[in-house]
Amino acid sequence: MEAKASARYVRQSPQKVRLVVDLIRGKPVEEARAILKFTPHRASEPVGKVLESASANAVNNYDMLEDQLFVKAAFVDEGPSLKRVMPRARGRADMIKKRTSHITIIVGEKDGK
Repeated sequence: MEAKASARYVRQSPQKVRLVVDLIRGKPVEEARAILKFTPHRASEPVGKVLESASANAVNNYDMLEDQLFVKAAFVDEGPSLKRVMPRARGRADMIKKRTSHITIIVGEKDGK
């Protein structure tokens, strides 16, 4: 059994969020919480919220045990980019892409066998 949570359109580049998500993949939920709490990246806050939501979904909706949960899968997909224009010399313009991310975390229960 597994439970899933996702956050969409997070205003941060997927490349930076993936650095944080790679730290918690495959870890027990309690250990993942501790890692996110002490990670100095800005992306650790939205990733932490998704992790809390996924573990709450597992406990409340699927009657899983909190201490048996681990991060089964965690991935970050690219969302739509906001396109902005920055003026440059001689009347030219450069395009700036403000990237967004879709964060998905799946938690599961360890087999007690």
